Amino acid sequence: MLLLVLAYLGGVLTLLSPCILPVLPFVFARSDRPFLRSGLPLLIGMALMFAVVASLAAVSSQWVAQANQIGRWIALVVMAMFALALLWPAFANRLLSPLQRLGVRLSASADEGPAGVGTSLLIGIATGLLWAPCAGPILGLILTGAALQGANVGTSGLLLAYALGAATSLALAIWIGGRVFAALKRHLGAGEWIRRGLGVAALLAVVAIAMGWDTGVLTRLSTVSTAKLEQGLLDALPGQAPTAGSSMMMAANDSALPALPVEGTLPSLTGVTGWLNSPPLDAQALRGKVVLVDFWTYSCINCLRAMPHVREWAERYRDHGLVVIGVHAPEFAFERDVRNVQRAVTDLKVTYPVAIDNDFAIWRGFNNRYWPAHYFIDAQGRIRAHHFGEGNYAQSEQIIRQLLREAGNTLPGDDVPAMTMEAARDGVEREADMSNLKSPETYIGRARAENFASPGGLYAGRAADYRVPATLKLNQWALDGRWVVGEEDAQLQQAGGRIAFRFHARDLHLVLAPQDASKPVRFKVRIDGQVPGASAGGDVSADGSGKVDGNRLYQLIRQNGAVQERTFEIEFLDPGVHAYAFTFG
Repeated sequence: MLLLVLAYLGGVLTLLSPCILPVLPFVFARSDRPFLRSGLPLLIGMALMFAVVASLAAVSSQWVAQANQIGRWIALVVMAMFALALLWPAFANRLLSPLQRLGVRLSASADEGPAGVGTSLLIGIATGLLWAPCAGPILGLILTGAALQGANVGTSGLLLAYALGAATSLALAIWIGGRVFAALKRHLGAGEWIRRGLGVAALLAVVAIAMGWDTGVLTRLSTVSTAKLEQGLLDALPGQAPTAGSSMMMAANDSALPALPVEGTLPSLTGVTGWLNSPPLDAQALRGKVVLVDFWTYSCINCLRAMPHVREWAERYRDHGLVVIGVHAPEFAFERDVRNVQRAVTDLKVTYPVAIDNDFAIWRGFNNRYWPAHYFIDAQGRIRAHHFGEGNYAQSEQIIRQLLREAGNTLPGDDVPAMTMEAARDGVEREADMSNLKSPETYIGRARAENFASPGGLYAGRAADYRVPATLKLNQWALDGRWVVGEEDAQLQQAGGRIAFRFHARDLHLVLAPQDASKPVRFKVRIDGQVPGASAGGDVSADGSGKVDGNRLYQLIRQNGAVQERTFEIEFLDPGVHAYAFTFG
C-alpha cells in the first residue's frame, strides 16, 4: 500500500517536470469543456494507456517495442489532425483531406454527450501513447521492479498509480486553465486567438515528440528538479534500502553486536536455472550450517568490489560451519547466458556454490531489490541480519562469527576480535575512491538513460546518426556515429562510432559486449583528447588501444595522481558493439 501511495505521489510531481510539456497543449485544449465529459475521460484514457504500454514494455520483447512505435505514430497522426482542426476548422472542413475533416469532427464531437466522452477518451489514449515521463527516482524504482519481475498485477498497479498521480496534476491544470481561458474570453474576447494558440502549441508538441525532443532535449531543460523531492519520499518510506553501491547494516555496529533479531526464514532455493560449483542445494539440507547468501551479477561494479571479501569469508570459515551461496541474478540480457556466468565465475576465482537465478525465483523469495545484497542465516535456517551494497565488511564478518559461535563451532583466531581481511585487490576489485567519486552509474539504454547530450535526444529503437556536442557538462554523455538505442543498450551500426562522457572519478568502467563473440571489436580510448598513458585502466594499453572480446565490465580509466574532472572518449574501430552502462570508482 505504501508503495502505491509513493507511486501516486511520484506521478503528482510530474507536473514540475519538463517532460510533461508536450502533452499540456492537448490537455489545455479540453479545459473550456465540461470536465466530466471531456477532461476526465481524457485523463482516464491517458493513465490507462500509459500503464498498459509500460507494463508490456517490461516483457522486453521486440514485437512489443515495434507495436509501441507504430502506436505512437498513429497517435501522432490523430494529434496532428486535432491540432489542424483547432487552427483552421472551416478551412479544413471544406478543402483538406478526409483525415483532417475527421479531425474537425473529433474536435466538434467533444461537446456532444456520449460521443464527446468517446472522443476525449480517444485523445487521452493517444496522449498516453505519446507521453514519455522523465525517469526520476520513483519511476526508476518502479521500472526496475517491472524489468525484474515482468508484467504482473503488482507492477502494473504501481504504474497505474503513477499515471493517476500525473492525471491528478493535469486535472488541476485543466481546472486552472479553464478559468484563465474563460476570463480571457469574457474580458478580452480572445476566444478565437486562444483556440488558434492552442492549435499551434499542439502542432509544435507533435513535432517535438516526432523529433524525439520529449525524451532528449526536455530532460536537460529542467528548471525545477523533482529528483530530491522523490528521493526524500523514498528515503522516508519504511523498508526502503539504499541503491546498489550504498551501504546499510542491520543489527550491527563498529564495537559490539547486539542480539541479532530473527527477520524471517531461509526461503526455498528451488526454481533456479542451474548450479555452478555444486549440486543443487535446498534449505532443509543446509540446516545445521551458517549460510551467507550473496546476490550478485557479474557486470555490477559494486558486486565485483565486494567479491574479494566474500571469497575470503568462504575460504576462512568453510571448515568452521559456514556455507556461502552466490545467487547470480542478471541485470542485462547477456548475463542470462550460463556460459558467460561460468566464464566470470572462473575468472573471478569463485569456488563456492553459485545458483543461476535467471527467473529471479530466489530473489523474490528473499524479497530482494539490490546488488550486492548479503543475507546471514543461522544454523536453524533463520535470517538474522542483512546488508545492502558495499562496505561494513568488518561488521559482516562479526555477524558470521557470532552465528558460528551460536551454532557451537570453533573459530580461527577466536581469541581476537573479528578480523577485517586485507583481501588482495586489483583491477575492478579495488575499493572506490569515495572522496573523489562525483559521477553516478549511468545507463545507456533508453529505459533508464539520463543526462544524454547529443543534439535531438535519443531516437528509440531505430538507426540514427548522432554527434557529440562541442562541450559536455559534468556527468553528461553523448553518442557519435550511427547507433540503434534499445531498451537496455546502444548498438553501433558502423565503424568509427564514439561515446563521450564528462566525469569526475578515479576509475571509469563501461559494460560492453561484441555482437558476435567470434569477432572482437577494437577500440581506442582518449582522456581530454590524449592517450591515457599512466591513467589507462586494466583493459586498455597506455596508447589507449583495447578490444571488446566478451560480455563484461571493462575498466577503461584509472586516473594516476590527482583526480579531477575529465572528458573520456572511446572510439570503436569496428561495428557491432553493444554498450550498456558506465560505472565509476
